[in-house]
Amino acid sequence: MTDTVLFDEINTECGRVIGRATLNAPRSLNALSLEMIQALDARVADWQGRDEVVAIWLEGAGGKAFSAGGDVVALYRSTVKHAGHAGNPEAEQYFAEEYRLDYRLHTSRTPVICWADGVVMGGGMGLMQGSQFRLVTPRSRLAMPEITIGLFPDVGASWFLNRLPGRTGLFLGLTGVHLNARDALDLGLADRFMDADPEQVLEALAAGRYQDDGDANRALLYGRLRELSAAPTGLEAPVSAHRDTIEQLCDGATVDEVVARILDTKQCDGWLDKARKTLAAGCPQTMHLVWQQLHRARHLSLAEVFRMEWCVAVQCCLHPDFREGVRALLIDKDGSPRFRHRSVDEVSADYIDGFFRCPTDVHPLADLG
Repeated sequence: MTDTVLFDEINTECGRVIGRATLNAPRSLNALSLEMIQALDARVADWQGRDEVVAIWLEGAGGKAFSAGGDVVALYRSTVKHAGHAGNPEAEQYFAEEYRLDYRLHTSRTPVICWADGVVMGGGMGLMQGSQFRLVTPRSRLAMPEITIGLFPDVGASWFLNRLPGRTGLFLGLTGVHLNARDALDLGLADRFMDADPEQVLEALAAGRYQDDGDANRALLYGRLRELSAAPTGLEAPVSAHRDTIEQLCDGATVDEVVARILDTKQCDGWLDKARKTLAAGCPQTMHLVWQQLHRARHLSLAEVFRMEWCVAVQCCLHPDFREGVRALLIDKDGSPRFRHRSVDEVSADYIDGFFRCPTDVHPLADLG
C-alpha cells in the first residue's frame, strides 16, 4: 500500500490510544480508490480488535475535502474495458469492498469520529454516515450528486436518505443539492458543529480518562465533543427553509409526476432554480433508481440495503448511462451527456427492474448481518 491513507495512533493521558486515519489524495479531493478502501478497512478492523483503542478518527488531507466521493474515473475505465461483456469484475470488487467498509463503520463497537470538513459527497458521505460522531464545520458541503452521472445515491443512502424528515431524502437524491453544516445538523446527517482546529479537538479527546468500560468511554467522548461544539450561527439553512415547498413538490404518486412538479415550479427562488437545473440536466435512469431504491429499502435491514445497492451499482456499470455521464463530466468535460433516455417518462419499469437483479450467482456481501 502507498500513503494514500495516513495512519497514526494518538496516545491518551491514561495510556490508551485514538486511531487516526487521514485520507491522503488531496489532488482528487480524497476520492476513494480501491487501494484507499482496502487500506482503511484493514486498519479499522485492526483497531476494532484492540481493547486499548478507545476511538477511531477519520479526516481528509488538503484542507478542501473530507472526500468528494468514490474513484469514478477508475470505474469509468473499467466500464470501457468491459463494455459489451456480461460482467465487470473490477466494479464488482470495488463496490463490494467499499460497502463492506461502510458496514464495518456503521456496526463498529469502537466509536468512529468523522471530521467532515469541506466537501463530503458520495463515498465520503458513506464513511461519514457510518460514523457515530459526525462533526461538521463552517466549510462543510454535503451532497449525493449521482443524478449528474447516471449512477444513484449509494454507500447506504437508501438507508440514510429514507430516514430524513418527510420527502426530503427523495428531493436530495433527485436534485443533488448541497447541504451546509446547518442543514446537515437540522436533518440529522451530522451531530456536532465545530468551529475549531481538529488538532485542538483531538488534544482535548486525548486528555480523557478512559476506562475498560466501552459505554463509559462513549459517554466521555460524547461529553467532550458537546463541550467543544458551537452553534452554527450565521449559516442559513436553505433545505429547512424550503421544507414545505419540498413536501409539496415531491408529493406525487410516481417519479414522473414528482419530476414534472419540480421542473414546472415557477417560484422565483435562486436555490430552487439551481436544484431544478440540476434535475433537468440529470439522468432519467437515475431518477427512477432514486425513486425505486427508497421505496424498496423502506423495510430493509442495513445489511440488506448494502446487498441491494451492490446489485444496482454493478448493473449501472454494465449499462451505458454511467459511462456516458462520467465521460461528459470528468473525461471529455463537454457537459453534454447523451443519456439513453431523453426524459423520465421514456424509462420503462422493466428496464429499471433489471438494475435490482443480482448480476452474479454468489453475492459478495451475503455474509453481512
